[in-house]
Amino acid sequence: MGERVPDVLAVHVDAGFAPGVIAVVSRRGEVSVDVVGAADVEGAVPLRADAIVRIGAMTMPIVAVAALMLAEEDRLGLDDPVDLWLPELGHPRVLRSLTADLDDTEPAKTPITLRHLLSNTWGFGLFFGGGDSPLRRAANELRVLNGPPIPENSDSPDEWLHRVGSLPLLHQPGEGWTYSLGADVLGILLSRASGQSLEQLLQERVFDPLGMVDTGFVVPTDKLDRVPPAYAPDPRGGDLHVYDPGSWGSEWRERPTYPSAAGGLVSTAPDLLAFAQLLLAGGRFDGKWLLTRSSVAEMTSNQLAVAPPRFLEPYGWGFGVAVAESGRFGWDGGLGTSLWVDPATETIGLLLTQRSGMPLRSDLYRDFWGALSHEAVQR
Repeated sequence: MGERVPDVLAVHVDAGFAPGVIAVVSRRGEVSVDVVGAADVEGAVPLRADAIVRIGAMTMPIVAVAALMLAEEDRLGLDDPVDLWLPELGHPRVLRSLTADLDDTEPAKTPITLRHLLSNTWGFGLFFGGGDSPLRRAANELRVLNGPPIPENSDSPDEWLHRVGSLPLLHQPGEGWTYSLGADVLGILLSRASGQSLEQLLQERVFDPLGMVDTGFVVPTDKLDRVPPAYAPDPRGGDLHVYDPGSWGSEWRERPTYPSAAGGLVSTAPDLLAFAQLLLAGGRFDGKWLLTRSSVAEMTSNQLAVAPPRFLEPYGWGFGVAVAESGRFGWDGGLGTSLWVDPATETIGLLLTQRSGMPLRSDLYRDFWGALSHEAVQR
């Protein structure tokens, strides 16, 4: 990888941004791994290259691949209504304005489809800014707005979807982009359409074929010692505080009642590299085609018919991944992970920290990708 990338990462670790970082770069099949810093802020626990980390929203492209596999088998159609499997979302209604009362609605112009769920354009999601509104208050009261991913044991997916289906949509299906909750709805759809739990489906279709032996919604007892603590910044500007203690105290030691397809998985650098290699190769891994090239091309192409929201700028959005005009694609996890693929240079970049935040707004992430670009120019 050269000296530039680890030196850049060390600057941020030394400054206390994160206790440690695992960085993986694969360029035309040549893989380099750097581990900088420690697993904990005290520096007492070494950070392992095979640490099992919470990948947050990087769960979404993994689930999207499973969805496309079912679509290729005609188990689901990209543009077919999903209400056959999700009757809770049948006959949706849409608010006439973002601040309208809950009964001030109009019928949806089109049914919700698998494409809408994959592209986060189905009509409902997290509220970013915009102040208070009747819908926002109702969503909070019904507990449908999933917060930072941590295993939830209170509700089943069916209970959650029933509450979601009782609310109107924020925008017409396909005419806006609202983040995250579409992936959770997608996870329920895949489970019902396949007749398997989401965990079983991902294990059979994605994890086993790719050799992703440490990826799942729960960490087995014999692997808990590989789970580092997760940290979050103090909103008042103080030191990092523990979000999840890791190891034997981790919330991920127990299988959740609600496996979040929007952000519930844990994984490792080797597992995520294998997943990225599948996408870079157009759906082929270890000599076998797991997806067609056309499915991967559609997944990694901009699906938005509207301008992206400020949250997403300057990217478009495919199926579970952000897409740059250059063709680079990938996504980040809010608990401190980032994975992007650049087909033009045959480069995969993977950055794993356990410090929460918005990677697109982080100096650490920007410097990492800047260093990769610098190295590419030098070669």
